Amino acid sequence: MPTTHLLYLHGFRSSPQSAKARLVADYVQRHHPQVTWLCPQLPASPAEAMQQVMQAVKHWPGEHMAVVGSSLGGYYASYVAHHKRCKSALLNPAVFPDQTLAQYIGTQPQWHNPEDVIFFRPEYIDELRALSVRGQPPAGPELGIFCTGDEVLNWLDMVQRYPQAQQYIIEGSDHAISDFAQHLPVLMAFLELA
Repeated sequence: MPTTHLLYLHGFRSSPQSAKARLVADYVQRHHPQVTWLCPQLPASPAEAMQQVMQAVKHWPGEHMAVVGSSLGGYYASYVAHHKRCKSALLNPAVFPDQTLAQYIGTQPQWHNPEDVIFFRPEYIDELRALSVRGQPPAGPELGIFCTGDEVLNWLDMVQRYPQAQQYIIEGSDHAISDFAQHLPVLMAFLELA
């Protein structure tokens, strides 16, 4: 099914200004301008973030939409895909964010604008747990792009978490997938943009 609606979800402390988000946005704009594109700035609260996203894509056709998520956005993407029954692409996705983000409770600077801060509250850990779709069969096709050199998250957890995904393992690289441009064709082939 061709993808006519594309949602991109950035990671923790990130934004629509991330290198990967901008690269995908630019590609879509240049090659598939008719595709509906959405890459919102997500609030710190996971519950609020998913409420806003699900409201925004409420009328999107599940069979013609796809969601791309990076890091924490990958965790969110699995939730969205489960509820919209759409395809999802997971870029170094967070698998246990309720554990990995516990150390970040408090005030945190944003990556792309350190003057901007978020306050990550203790109750957000429970909100993350409430969004888990782990153990559920995928509702649509999944692509996992996992880097063995990820310095933040364990790529083996990703492999284990997404056994039914088409897994594209990048030897080395890093959490940000700094060489993402050279792997973009893999993502685009999976998305089948209209």
